[in-house]
Amino acid sequence: MMEHNCTSCPFNRQAMNTLSQSSFDKLNANHAVVSFEKGSTIIKQGMFSTNVAFLREGLVKLHLAGPYYEQIVRLVKAPTYLGLPTTFGNKINQYSATAISEAEVCFIDIQIFRELLEKNHQFSYEIILELCRNELESFRRCANRTQKQSRGNIAAFLLELSGDIFQSDEFLLPLNQQEIGNLIDSTRESVSRILTEFSKDEIIRMDGKKIKILNRSTLELISKNG
Repeated sequence: MMEHNCTSCPFNRQAMNTLSQSSFDKLNANHAVVSFEKGSTIIKQGMFSTNVAFLREGLVKLHLAGPYYEQIVRLVKAPTYLGLPTTFGNKINQYSATAISEAEVCFIDIQIFRELLEKNHQFSYEIILELCRNELESFRRCANRTQKQSRGNIAAFLLELSGDIFQSDEFLLPLNQQEIGNLIDSTRESVSRILTEFSKDEIIRMDGKKIKILNRSTLELISKNG
């Protein structure tokens, strides 16, 4: 656990910027920053929630236990809140968050966070906007994933990694092929076959988990047409 001062935090979201100095002081006295290694559980489904979690650094997968197996819902990149809907819903975490890279998380006492929401209308408004953006993004991803075939979903996944996550045409896959299949509702065999096809067609270059996008326009076309 590390000491951090909220007033000098480089990851302050728009919501935090609406707070008065007294509110900031209270927040500063009731938070803790924790480092997590790759593979570590940050939030565990079914456990009692006592803190709001803000991902300061790193990449995290959100996943939940379904009737037959664990389902990866999405990847999230810092800076962002983790689990706000489940934290305020019924106090029991409804899904898990696991670090897929080294991560740094700021935990804020939930009662203090509730006080900030009750006493600072602009702060509450910004948090609502954050929740709305996340919900709309979840709906979009769900529609795309269920209406596209595996080739389109894998192309979309590679473009998401290149654009939203790593901002580079060259990156390391943060998930193994089984996990990618889980995320896009496909099989490991299909993922392996399609990645190999993309490589043979010189759309990407693949060396183990290292990916380089060679033909972005073709990949975008595959993603669009599904």
